[in-house]
Amino acid sequence: MARLNSQLLPQLDIPRPSYDRGSVKPGIVHLGIGAFHRAHQAFYTEAVMNRSGGDWGIIGCSLRSAGVQQQLAPQDGLYTLLERSTENRPQIIGAVQKVLVGPDDPAAIIAAIASPSVAIISLTVTEKGYCHLPASGTLNLEHPDIQHDIANLERPTSAPGFIVAGLRQRWRENLGPVSVMSCDNLPDNGAVTRSVVTALAAAVDPQLADWVRREVSFPGTMIDRIVPATTAEDIDWLQREYGYRDEGLVVAEPFSQWVIEDNFCRGRPTWETVGALLVKDVGHYETMKLRLLNGSHSLLAYSGYLAGYATIFQVMQDADFVTLTRRFMACAATTFTPPENFDLSVYQEQLCERFANPGLQHKTSQIAMDGSQKVPQRWLNSLRKLSEEDRDCRIYTFAIAAWIRFVKGVDEKGEAIKISDPHAATFAALWQEYGANQRRLIKEFFAQEMIFGQDLAGDENVQQETLRWLDVITNNGIRSAVQMLLNG
Repeated sequence: MARLNSQLLPQLDIPRPSYDRGSVKPGIVHLGIGAFHRAHQAFYTEAVMNRSGGDWGIIGCSLRSAGVQQQLAPQDGLYTLLERSTENRPQIIGAVQKVLVGPDDPAAIIAAIASPSVAIISLTVTEKGYCHLPASGTLNLEHPDIQHDIANLERPTSAPGFIVAGLRQRWRENLGPVSVMSCDNLPDNGAVTRSVVTALAAAVDPQLADWVRREVSFPGTMIDRIVPATTAEDIDWLQREYGYRDEGLVVAEPFSQWVIEDNFCRGRPTWETVGALLVKDVGHYETMKLRLLNGSHSLLAYSGYLAGYATIFQVMQDADFVTLTRRFMACAATTFTPPENFDLSVYQEQLCERFANPGLQHKTSQIAMDGSQKVPQRWLNSLRKLSEEDRDCRIYTFAIAAWIRFVKGVDEKGEAIKISDPHAATFAALWQEYGANQRRLIKEFFAQEMIFGQDLAGDENVQQETLRWLDVITNNGIRSAVQMLLNG
């Protein structure tokens, strides 16, 4: 069976690039070229080039492993985006020109950032990739990757390190600035990116940091598309149905949204012509999405996994968890100001429909990864507002208790849970030492300031409520705890 590549492309009777890929220059270097980028930002950029051309080819960079390079290099950078719902719609994406691998050749990524045709450095490296303190949004100068990069910037390992190394080369060679665009789920992701990049630049060379502050722009974004991990079954299905094999296949829901702060110093694709929204301030959209979509997604992941559900679709077939989701969103919606003329009730219904999409098998374990980085952004700011206003915050203390129970690393049947989190060892140690005394356990979890900050570490009411829910979950199980919450 033929594998997808440039020679096979003309034989395929599905949507494919309409522009001349060979003549396109690279305009974007993207750090963290996983499935989400290929289903979202590359998808929008592909649509722009299909519509009006332009030198916006993407050089993708994997900062940890060669997996994506091994998928795409034999396919000349081509891959299929398969939109799945009640029907399936494949499309060949050609925007990615090549994939570089940081551990193999860091100099190649630095040189790509310093390429004269490049105007944008974008990144989807997940929350932990910023090497920041989630509670404050500032660079963690004690992070081992950051310490390594300060001493060895010619061979960086972190995303901020690669950005600063590339910017330093542009600065030294007078190549002009670029825009650095975060596409991760972080509050004020543009400001966080500016903070960590300038802080690292200052640690390397204060003059470089001054140039970055003056010349480099850091547009904020809000991104939204559900992109579950591709399975071997997905790849086999595509091969049976369409007659070619694609090891780089990406599966996504039909819905996509991209809100972008129009703050670029060196040009950009006309993403607004293909559905993106260019605005002066992304903040309201970003907060809405983090607290409603991402917040409820995490709640479903931890509680749903403990209830024995492997996917979000399965969780959403349980009426109690559907009600839990609606209750969570209704509460979260009272903690922020929505975008002007935006119907939050319609948005919440859309989210429930998207979570229940039968075409997606989004694993609860995948969403549950890196909770220490996600919980502060998705839950804790809402919790702070509710606590400050002396309002009912039980649904958030329940959520935190479910997360704490999850990171114990053992499910309700006694089977091991693989905890993928930068602080997994810390959580395991806390459970090992204090698991028999859950009051002390809760106190020690809230003492983790990198997650909870100083304020929640001293909030006795929130901790007492969290303890109550952890006791219920431990003694009666997650399903009984959900019912108690809904009936209380």
